Order: sequence, then C-alpha cells, then structure tokens
Amino acid sequence: MTRVEDFAWLPGAIEGMLALANAGFVLAVVSNQRGIARGLLSWETLGEIEAEIQSALRPHGAEIAAFRYCPHSLDADCDCRKPKPGMLLELATTLDLDLANSWMIGDSRSDIQAGRAAGTHTALLAPAGRSEADVTAPTLLDAADLIARKGDQVPPENSATSAS
Repeated sequence: MTRVEDFAWLPGAIEGMLALANAGFVLAVVSNQRGIARGLLSWETLGEIEAEIQSALRPHGAEIAAFRYCPHSLDADCDCRKPKPGMLLELATTLDLDLANSWMIGDSRSDIQAGRAAGTHTALLAPAGRSEADVTAPTLLDAADLIARKGDQVPPENSATSAS
C-alpha cells in the first residue's frame, strides 16, 4: 500500500476493534513500514490512513490510542522492526500498559514473535492451523471473541491490543 486510496478494511476488522475497545482494551497499532525507507510511502500518507481508521471508529466511541511504525529497511539493525519488541515496549511505557495482560494481534509470524518477546498474549489472524500464538482466528472479530472468552484469566484493565 503506497496511497491512502489503497487502504481497505478487512472483514470483521472494525467490529473486532469495537468489541475489544468495549471490553476495556486500549487499542494501538504497530506496523513495519519499510516502504518509507524505500521512498514508496510517505509519513503524510500514513497520517491520512490513521485519520481514515480513527474516523471509522470514533462514531462508535472507540479510537486507536497510538500508532507506531518501523520505517527502516529489512537490513537495518533497529530495535523497532518486528519481530523485535521495540515498538511494543515503547507503547507500554508511553501508554502505561501491563504487557503481561496485553494482546498482540497480527497476521504474521513476526507479529507473534514480537508479542512473545514483549511478554504479551498473542493472536494470529489466519486460517485454522498450527500456530505458536495463544489463539488463532480467521478475522479480528473472531479473535476478539476468543480473547473475550479468555477474559476470566486476563483482566481487560490496563491491557492493550496491538494490531499490525
């Protein structure tokens, strides 16, 4: 994705975020965006995409508390590029989050590895199958439902849901 026009919601994404927000989770986004380093994507475009996301959530009383991006190339030796946990650790400090009671939700193995490295619970958005994530679900709405079912063991207060 290099233009705001390329942004599209995945099925169940808005509903899943709303369900998590209504359950008391703090929503945050962490994303590798090497297109910035390659000159294919601008910070301005990312800001426009953030505005699109917020405008879809706000009428329902929800919002993304923070967006964090790794703008570096694949060969950069940075602490922010997933699977390293740098962005999650920074969010924990900035938003005063308890990572042990937080969830990293993503669609790739590097998302799950970053969550594990940061000490969060993890959810993989993928078809059913073998995964190192705590839960696997085909959509964010399905993942939110599974996370809510685990809610007895993970109180939502001070928790974060990070999606990439």
